[in-house]
Amino acid sequence: MNTQIKFITPEEAVKVVKSHDHIHLSSVASAPQCLIKALVARGAAKEFEHVHIHHLHTEGPAPYAAPEFEGIFQLDSFFVGSNVRKVTQSGYADYIPIFLSETQKLYRAGVLPCDVAMIQVSTPDKHGYVSLGTSVDATLAAVEKAKTVIAVVNRHVPRSFGDAFIHTSAIDLFVQDDQPLEEAHFSVPNEVETAIGKHCAALIEDGACLQMGIGAIPNAVLAQLGNHKNLGIHTEMFADGVLPLVEKGVINGANKAIDKGKMVSTFLMGSQKVYDFIDNNPGVAMMDVGYTNDPFVIARNPKVTAINSALQVDLTGQICADSLGTKFYSGVGGQVDFIYGASRSEGGKAILAMPSVTNKGVSKISPELTLGAGVVTTRSHVHWFVTEYGAVNLYGKTFQERARLIISVAHPDHREALDRAAFERYGAHHAYIKMCCDNQ
Repeated sequence: MNTQIKFITPEEAVKVVKSHDHIHLSSVASAPQCLIKALVARGAAKEFEHVHIHHLHTEGPAPYAAPEFEGIFQLDSFFVGSNVRKVTQSGYADYIPIFLSETQKLYRAGVLPCDVAMIQVSTPDKHGYVSLGTSVDATLAAVEKAKTVIAVVNRHVPRSFGDAFIHTSAIDLFVQDDQPLEEAHFSVPNEVETAIGKHCAALIEDGACLQMGIGAIPNAVLAQLGNHKNLGIHTEMFADGVLPLVEKGVINGANKAIDKGKMVSTFLMGSQKVYDFIDNNPGVAMMDVGYTNDPFVIARNPKVTAINSALQVDLTGQICADSLGTKFYSGVGGQVDFIYGASRSEGGKAILAMPSVTNKGVSKISPELTLGAGVVTTRSHVHWFVTEYGAVNLYGKTFQERARLIISVAHPDHREALDRAAFERYGAHHAYIKMCCDNQ
């Protein structure tokens, strides 16, 4: 290790934070937990006030968002993760709606200041470079713009390639902590998710370049791709589901037009197997989110197939993916970035996939979105829509045709009510259109 580096304790490092500062925390598995703990201890002692914290989704505890720190910390996140969901919904934390591709722009364009960047990095190499490992996203931009950069050097952070490298000269304060990275484990796909996975997989062609979101449905899709050939990865994140396909040679990037042969991502969320996979792996490029999620970069690859999820859809094809009514559940994320990028790609396919009903049997397909629900993907962006009952292409379809197609993949228990709502909205002509289409 570079002997010129002087390590200090987390408690000493966070002394640089003062009232009204804006702090960026690195994302997901790379959230610097030892710095968070030390920072919260200072907050509990009321050594400062009105400190703003920004981050994307983080794994692990987020104590700074707790109600008792009102007036001391203010979390304004770029994505509402499960660890801050309740406090955001109750108003103790807030959310900045932003395309994932533009999170880096908030810092680089000076929309948000960055007084302190708290990051986690790999052990320095002989040239004095460390790697951001699992979290490049907007963290690289925060490092570029921060007045003070505090880095936790952790031997468990993988040495990833791409845009992940920064020189130790760009870091002001160093802390050493070898706490293992937070892991994310996903449930085994159930019967509904498996059915959705099969419908999505049927739309994926050999040579496709894949982007998938987080959760059981992406894993269900990946589980169906064992017999595909020459698939590529250009995505905002990937998890364990890709690893068997890489080992089998299904994912090799051979058909990519840019970053040929490489898997491109901006952050990771998975088990230790994923972190080990990217360590010193030149076949993985961890890139700035301004690159991975730029729709015009995405579109340069052929057959980009983007699969994203939704919380609710109305009969015109409006997609709500970030809120349950007025309650924020997640965020805009990269859905629109990739939906638009895939739609511009030669042979590309933009897919929205979700179960037809909630766990309580409530239809997720509604005549109108719930009052207060946000439209993440507009009706004009939507192409393929998939539930466990099938896949329909809404692109180029009229409102009445869309209603008929969406209802056809709704849960059977709800189709009659949805059809009645469509009739009330569009009149007798809707029934005529349905009859003509059903007879084709």
